Amino acid sequence: MSSAARFPSVFLAHGSPLLLDDAVWVDELRRWADAMPRPRAVLMISAHWVDAPVTLGATRTAPLVYDFYGFPDRYFSVKYPAPGAPGLAERVRALLSPAGPVASDPGRGLDHGAYVPLVAMYPRADVPVLQISIPTLDPGALVELGRRLAPLRDEGVLIVGSGFITHNMRAIAWGDSPPPPPSWATDFDAWAREMVEKRDVDALLHYREKAPGVRMALPTHEHFVPLAVSLGTSLAVGAEAAAFPITGFTYGSFTKRSVQFG
Repeated sequence: MSSAARFPSVFLAHGSPLLLDDAVWVDELRRWADAMPRPRAVLMISAHWVDAPVTLGATRTAPLVYDFYGFPDRYFSVKYPAPGAPGLAERVRALLSPAGPVASDPGRGLDHGAYVPLVAMYPRADVPVLQISIPTLDPGALVELGRRLAPLRDEGVLIVGSGFITHNMRAIAWGDSPPPPPSWATDFDAWAREMVEKRDVDALLHYREKAPGVRMALPTHEHFVPLAVSLGTSLAVGAEAAAFPITGFTYGSFTKRSVQFG
């Protein structure tokens, strides 16, 4: 496949289960998906599955993982019966095995960091999906993981890192009229945008020391580091532009900023 036909690689803000009640956000995700080529499969790397070594999830349609609590019962009845992607699983294993062991968890379905945005993007659940675990929170290792996965972009696969660029559950604000985002959130969001645009890999790899407001923006790091996987898939193919199809804030301090490479 030529570079002109190469599939984008993306990082998206996946929201909570409540995202699917947000008509604006659902429309943003759907329009984004419609603007990209239709993939033959999706490879999903979600903040909500951290497990070493890198592990392949279900390769057939499996029950969803409702990895949340305190929500009304209807959120536990959402279904997303996407086809499995066994051929993609074997391809991922072949790409990653030279660097170390690759495990399988054949009963592990999609978690909310995976299925919630996919319900909005591909509501017919007719695109095969494979989810793999994040094997480490080290951004350098995850950039290398992305580099190894990059050939899939020439094979009709949409690689999706799913998380949040800012994620502080102690600062969450529910409701229809949340307060303006705090300065630590807007500063960190603006810094991340600039570093991605500049492809400043060193700064992004060392964001814990270099980014403004990082301690408040990211008390934990599992939601940010999927961006490193998506970045790695881009670095592997040379210089390409980064775009931000969705921006703005939700839940008070959570940036919706999502990134498309290529």
